[in-house]
Amino acid sequence: MTEYTIEFVGTGETITCSDKETILSRCLEEGIAQEYSCRVGMCLACSAEIIEGEVTQPAARGFTEEEAEAYALTCMARPQSDLKLERGKYPPSIESDLEAGEAGNAGGDAAAADD
Repeated sequence: MTEYTIEFVGTGETITCSDKETILSRCLEEGIAQEYSCRVGMCLACSAEIIEGEVTQPAARGFTEEEAEAYALTCMARPQSDLKLERGKYPPSIESDLEAGEAGNAGGDAAAADD
């Protein structure tokens, strides 16, 4: 078992995590407020951009192959090197879906208020 250091950019938080445990499980053990929901690699709530380093995340079904190289689903990702992660960052495909949802929802709220 190898231990790696994970630094969360912009927060001042650092943890150590073995290559046998997920980043999310270690965050929860250390009391770090890491967002999550499904814990099975589908919802993307725990997404983080990989600034530096490598992870393995074979069960991260919510990402394309290219996205899995640049982003980590912390509920599935296990470190393979020391890491620098930026939490709360989503791949461009997800960001554009979120923006489209917000734009589409703007008119829906007004209609609901009229009922």
